Amino acid sequence: MFHAASPPPHVEQDQSNQDKQDIQNKQHENGDRPQNRPKQRDSFFDNAKYLAIVLVAVAHSWEPLKGDSRILQGAYMVVYAFHMPAFIIISGFFSRSFDARPDRLKRLVTGVLVPYVLFETAYPLFKRVVDHTPDQEISLLDPWYLTWFLCALFIWRLTTPIWKLVRHPLPVALGVAALASVTPDIGDDLDLQRVLQFLPFFVLGLCLKPEHFRLVRRRSVRIAAVPVFAFALAFGWWAVPRMNAAWLYHRDAAQELAAPWWAGPVMQLALFGCSLVLTVCFFAWVPGRKLWFTALGAGTLYGYLLHGFLIKAGEYRGWFEHGWLHRPLGEILVSVLAAAAVTVLCTPPVQRMFRFAMEPTMAWAFKRDATEVARERVKTRVSA
Repeated sequence: MFHAASPPPHVEQDQSNQDKQDIQNKQHENGDRPQNRPKQRDSFFDNAKYLAIVLVAVAHSWEPLKGDSRILQGAYMVVYAFHMPAFIIISGFFSRSFDARPDRLKRLVTGVLVPYVLFETAYPLFKRVVDHTPDQEISLLDPWYLTWFLCALFIWRLTTPIWKLVRHPLPVALGVAALASVTPDIGDDLDLQRVLQFLPFFVLGLCLKPEHFRLVRRRSVRIAAVPVFAFALAFGWWAVPRMNAAWLYHRDAAQELAAPWWAGPVMQLALFGCSLVLTVCFFAWVPGRKLWFTALGAGTLYGYLLHGFLIKAGEYRGWFEHGWLHRPLGEILVSVLAAAAVTVLCTPPVQRMFRFAMEPTMAWAFKRDATEVARERVKTRVSA
């Protein structure tokens, strides 16, 4: 980082390239206004984020229905094994440039912390009104439903500079996750069990380079992914009566799942391996070209946070209790509706409507420093 007000020309060019990368990373993380989007975006990552968020919404729609179908329960376990790991790996990949620079800290506050506070407040209020539960508490220390990811992302990104200093970050992160899995005293504050147990996927994303994603998209990997997923679905069906699906949520220690303490590290490592294999297969199938849904990849955080209101409304109002929805055709219909709903919630009109909550500028809350002003002058000269 250069602090001089007028850096030399070669420094200006390096800084402008970093600024462009920062802007692109920000847009991949939280979406951005269409007029500010860079000319070149990697369609693969936008496609991957959109498809991952569709799987998240579909899996959530299965939760009220899966008890009546062993096939659906097996598919649910398979999807839960990789959909959030895939999303977290991408989040880590686009957090590689994060440091303690003021503009990045501001984006972290406005793009992650503020939405966390707003939605952590909105979800309990929504339950009070729709479910008629006036005693529903609001707690910023106990993430509710989907907001755990924002809390985790805030903590993970703050620790990014530390992971960039560690010689072997992934083994260390795996060790932290394994220790968390045998520590029930961590409690529910900030959902730290999930933060720590999902940490290795974020750190893995920090360690990856673009060429790693190109490797998994080779034709041989796409072909190999077919039998792997077929085996995973068969194994999921077999594991339904034999395995506690709560292991896949990574929110409890082994002792809280009525398992011996040593099962925590074993399951942590085993699930990390399984999730990684399925995530590789998922990435292998993600198209790399621009498609009709590619642009929606910039709005996945909107779809993630907003679709929860639809799922919870269905649960509170008994929409999922109709018997015909628990049959194969009903389950397919619910899946299609969930995918369609989250697709709509990722569109630019919805982004513009909720930008005040998801990406507030909040210029009034921050003071500008000399470094930021100098950087803006550099960008203006380079763009001119």
